[in-house]
Amino acid sequence: MHQNSIDHMRALVERYLDPSAHLLIGDIGSFNYNGSYRDLFRQPGWTYRGVDLEQGPNVDVVLTSPYKFPFDDGHFDVIVSGQAFEHVKFFWLTWMEMVRTLKPGGLIFLIAPSRGPEHRYPVDCWRFYPDGYRALAEYAGVDCLEAHTDWAAYPFARGRAWGDTVGVFAKAPYRLRDTAKQWLDAHANEPSRSFADKAASELTQMAESVLRSMKRALVRGRR
Repeated sequence: MHQNSIDHMRALVERYLDPSAHLLIGDIGSFNYNGSYRDLFRQPGWTYRGVDLEQGPNVDVVLTSPYKFPFDDGHFDVIVSGQAFEHVKFFWLTWMEMVRTLKPGGLIFLIAPSRGPEHRYPVDCWRFYPDGYRALAEYAGVDCLEAHTDWAAYPFARGRAWGDTVGVFAKAPYRLRDTAKQWLDAHANEPSRSFADKAASELTQMAESVLRSMKRALVRGRR
């Protein structure tokens, strides 16, 4: 974990997260190897859980597989991961688990190297760019609020410069079309007038909730 990654994560925390909120944060790949993000999440209402494949410093939950998390759907308010995806052979499977265990309306902060020397732990498979992050968002059906590569020169390690790609992703509160279909199916046998009135009211509430979520995401993204 290089200092540049910690600085990037600190900036995201300050820009997107409300210090007064009650948040459950999951850190995927949290093992403290020359540093961790834990100190960035010490607000009174925040609970941080480090998640990794082996027991050790800064690990609260040990996984048996990087592709299956022991959490229910929508478990975390925020999921973060830094300097981990390059070591995951099939990172898109881990990504889908991150999205699955994120609450509707939640955020993912993802930091992974765009360049740097090989560092096998136990393998070093990948480097990432903004288009890759946007492809992940499209694949999982979430919104990519920002994605950028840090091309500024980072202090040289072994004669080669490190750099990161930083991304923020938002999960919609729910898919309006699917929720509307479920509601319609559940009320299909009601009298038509009662059904129409109830549908107009409740589907309007769904749409308003989606719009509020979009506005919050835009406000966070402009901070």
